[in-house]
Amino acid sequence: MAVVIYTAVAAVIITAVKGERMKQLGMKKQEHIENVLFTLPSVILVSITIYIPFVLSAYYSLTKWNGISKEPVFIGFGNFINIFTNAGSNFLNSIIFTTKYTLLFMVVANIVALALAVALTQKFRLANLMRGVFFVPYIMSMTIVGFIWKFIFSQGFARLFEMTNWDALNLSWLGNPNLAFYSVAFVGIWQSIGFYIVLYIAGLQAIPRDILEAATVDGASGFKCFFSIVIPMLWPSITTCMFMSLTNSLKVFDIILALTSGGPGKATTSVTLEIYREAFQNNNYGLGSAESIIYFIFVLLLTQLVLKGFSKKDVGL
Repeated sequence: MAVVIYTAVAAVIITAVKGERMKQLGMKKQEHIENVLFTLPSVILVSITIYIPFVLSAYYSLTKWNGISKEPVFIGFGNFINIFTNAGSNFLNSIIFTTKYTLLFMVVANIVALALAVALTQKFRLANLMRGVFFVPYIMSMTIVGFIWKFIFSQGFARLFEMTNWDALNLSWLGNPNLAFYSVAFVGIWQSIGFYIVLYIAGLQAIPRDILEAATVDGASGFKCFFSIVIPMLWPSITTCMFMSLTNSLKVFDIILALTSGGPGKATTSVTLEIYREAFQNNNYGLGSAESIIYFIFVLLLTQLVLKGFSKKDVGL
């Protein structure tokens, strides 16, 4: 509401400027005033929600504060030292888990999404219906998806085991640390794969049919056409999907909280969940802020490396 009011006031000011000072102000200066007035609300909102909290988080990372006491106690780099000692092993383990989850998520999600996108671009009667079926989980809340699959893993599989006696259905998919990792990764991929399918379908449909037909006439097999023509021309879509899957997997939180709450033990605790627990459950805002700063640097370096790697493929990054 405040943004709407501000925009209306800005429009009135601009109108007044146009009417009274058109002769005094040049067109460039007038456009500059318009740009400043209309972008200022966004700058203010972004500063309040992102930049100011980031600066405060950097300050609190140097303090010991429980979020209740009036004055934080300045301890310098004590929180950072604590993280990289045995006392901070939980955070380091969560980084290992998040890294493994990210690698598995990126590889499997993109390979499966590309394969399904190729299949769904073929002409058959239920193609559009199948696209919708794969996309539906993506528009669902990640928390709801987590609770649905928690019920399936705990009770649904047990009922199916009684009916089929398949040993795989009787495994503790959320209770075994090793199986819990793959269960969480599977649910995360299942929930988001529809988004990547849509991106790959858009890229596949943008490839000119004439090129593929010409290659077929020249004797190129389907396998040769796919890897020599389709993949290179699809590279912008691949880059987008890889980067989106990277960022989405690095911030995984909702599904893990609903599925396992980081368990069994701390086997499936992601970095975001560890930061949340440290700050909001353990009331250790200083240590939680220090963990968030370290993770910010980790994500920044990782994304820059990925972008640099893809830029070598001449995709315009």
